[in-house]
Amino acid sequence: MDTMMTSGEAWSWAALLILGAFHGINPGMGWLFAVALGMQEQKERAVWRALLPLTAGHALAIAGVLLAAAMIGTAIPTGPLQWLVGVLLLALGGYRLVRCRHPRFGGMRVGARDLTIWSFLMASAHGAGLMVLPFVLGMTGAMAQEAGPHHGHAAHIGAAAAGASDGLMAAAGATLVHTVGYLAVTAVVAWIVYRHVGLGLLRRAWVNLDLVWAVALIVTGIVAIGMAS
Repeated sequence: MDTMMTSGEAWSWAALLILGAFHGINPGMGWLFAVALGMQEQKERAVWRALLPLTAGHALAIAGVLLAAAMIGTAIPTGPLQWLVGVLLLALGGYRLVRCRHPRFGGMRVGARDLTIWSFLMASAHGAGLMVLPFVLGMTGAMAQEAGPHHGHAAHIGAAAAGASDGLMAAAGATLVHTVGYLAVTAVVAWIVYRHVGLGLLRRAWVNLDLVWAVALIVTGIVAIGMAS
């Protein structure tokens, strides 16, 4: 049982890292903005300068969802919460299948705060936090089962406090791991596009990636429901 639990947790951490990389590939998550700023200023360092606030905004969007879930999870069992997340992901994925938009550019004069807010809103609108949530719920649910049953009022309070602590630790760790994957891929893609590709084929790439994103939301929703069953 311990071996299976360890393997399951390792898969969850790996999935969080992979999801971070997947979010980094999506142009709507930040690298497109970084490249556009670099081309506008005709400086490569503008691309690198944009990465930190973009990453901060993305991490805040992820952390906000996970922290909210950690708090709610102290009162709601993990199973129903996973069902709810799964349904929301399916709904969001279906919505994005029929509501695909192309990026539009204009003159941009933005600072670090503007980039952070923009990244936070884009990650939230894309459901990035919801995609991460099923894996974190799976880990915290496993922790609760491993802790075993508790009896008595004092034990119940202690278990709730321990559950909240585990949820907060899992949220912090998941945010960090996911953000590392996001930043690494965002930086690599932004550099490659700026230095070697340019924006010539961007519109076609956007359409393809938007479809992939919608399908990924739906698949993650199915996984969340499967984990709750």
